[in-house]
Amino acid sequence: MTSGILKSPIILVNLKCYQESIGHGAHRIAKAAREVADESGITIALAPMIMDIHPIRHHYGLPVFSQHIDPINPGAFTGRNPLAAVKAVGAIGSLVNHSEYRLSIADIEQNVTALKQEGMISCVCSNNVATTQAIATLGPDFVAIEPPELIGGKISVSESNPEIITESVRAVQNVNPDVRVLTGAGIHSGKCVKTAIDLGTVGVLLASSVVKAEDPTAVLRDLVSLL
Repeated sequence: MTSGILKSPIILVNLKCYQESIGHGAHRIAKAAREVADESGITIALAPMIMDIHPIRHHYGLPVFSQHIDPINPGAFTGRNPLAAVKAVGAIGSLVNHSEYRLSIADIEQNVTALKQEGMISCVCSNNVATTQAIATLGPDFVAIEPPELIGGKISVSESNPEIITESVRAVQNVNPDVRVLTGAGIHSGKCVKTAIDLGTVGVLLASSVVKAEDPTAVLRDLVSLL
């Protein structure tokens, strides 16, 4: 599968649209990610805003995801993000169905299929075990389990609800063992990452603990410290 180009364990940082990740802020985080990836040998990927995909890919050589793609072909769709556009500027894949940008199951399937056809990576976000199981039937490269009530908080899903991780991993393996699982929501320390890995996932999807940090290099070093 296309996900094989990302070696586990994986730290995938969603830069969202925070003030800290706009313009120079995105480069600050990318520089930190490049430094820690080189030091540790751990895969660190970023999902910046669309205007930062090309410069981050070009200047730092990191794996870069789009935060979202619209299930459309290029055409008269002002303000939308077709897959062809994010591929052209250097994205290797895209997040799909993030809790802040939910899609219908039909649109999720269309995006996953389109990404697969282009040899790109799909990382579909899910909020519970049943949804995770349904998404796994679509054959994405990754499913990221993220209970929305924990996103942006200081309590990680791996600490507060480890059962949702183990049950999600089991559900995915029963449906399609080629799909890999990431843990998201509230990830903020090396302990959170280590617990997520121990529970059967291949890495984490996180945002604010890195993006809003005064020293993102230090936070990233801590995240990979127990791997």
